Parts: sequence; structure tokens; C-alpha cells
Amino acid sequence: MLDGEINVGEVMRLEVVTLAPEDRLDVASDIMTLGRIRHMPVVAHDQVVGILTQRDLFRAAISSVLNFRPAAEREWLGKIHVAEVMTRPVTTARSDWPMRQAVDLMMEQVIGCLPVVDDGRLVGLLSESDCLRLLARLLRPHAAAAARSAP
Repeated sequence: MLDGEINVGEVMRLEVVTLAPEDRLDVASDIMTLGRIRHMPVVAHDQVVGILTQRDLFRAAISSVLNFRPAAEREWLGKIHVAEVMTRPVTTARSDWPMRQAVDLMMEQVIGCLPVVDDGRLVGLLSESDCLRLLARLLRPHAAAAARSAP
């Protein structure tokens, strides 16, 4: 049982790596691989205009079909702009939303993250991992209480 309503702003990540629509996929791929990032909002003129996901990147990287070597795949990705493959329109949340509303939207839309936008500006990112961290935190006290009451 929750003591109070938990809002998206309390759970979201504030440090968000973003891309611009004119960025190339080779750079996006490097950032996603090195940073172990699965979702990157695409921002133009301070507005979220799309999101690049690992799935978008995999679709663009046709190396599995053409059997590209890594260097050839990188060269191929270097020719493609983020805007050509990003997902749009973007489903977003607000930081003052209850977590239940955000989780329901993620499940309904079958998406792994929500860029968090307040007053038209990106202020954070809520991912499945953030939701799982919250769940783990909420379950900890209950697990300890259950263990104490077991015979």
C-alpha cells in the first residue's frame, strides 16, 4: 500500500541523452552502445520531435540481411539521418502525472519509455527500468514484513 501518490517527476531520470534530427545513425549507434541506452529523444528547437529506439536502429541496420562487416555497417549508418528512422509522433508524459497514469499509457501503447515534457520542454525520461526500480523499492518493506511474520 502506498503512503501517497507517486508522481512521474519523482521516478524519472533527469539526465537525458538526446539527438537532433540531422544527427547520423552511426553516432546514435555508438552512443546507445557505449551508454547502454535503449531510447533517445530527438529534439529540435527545444521540442521533442521524435524518439530513436534500439528497435528503430536495428531496422535501419540491415547488416543482418546483407551480412555487412562492422566497418561497412558503420559506413551505411553514417549515411542515414536520425529523422529518417525515428519514431513519431512521440507519446509523452508530464512530471506531475501519477505513476499509474504513465504505466497504464506505456502498457496501452506497448512502449518502453516516455519522454517527460513540461511546458513544451523535455525535463526527463521515464523508462521501464525506472518503473521496475520503483517497484523494487515499494516491495522491499513488504518482503521484509512478510519474512518477519512467517512461522
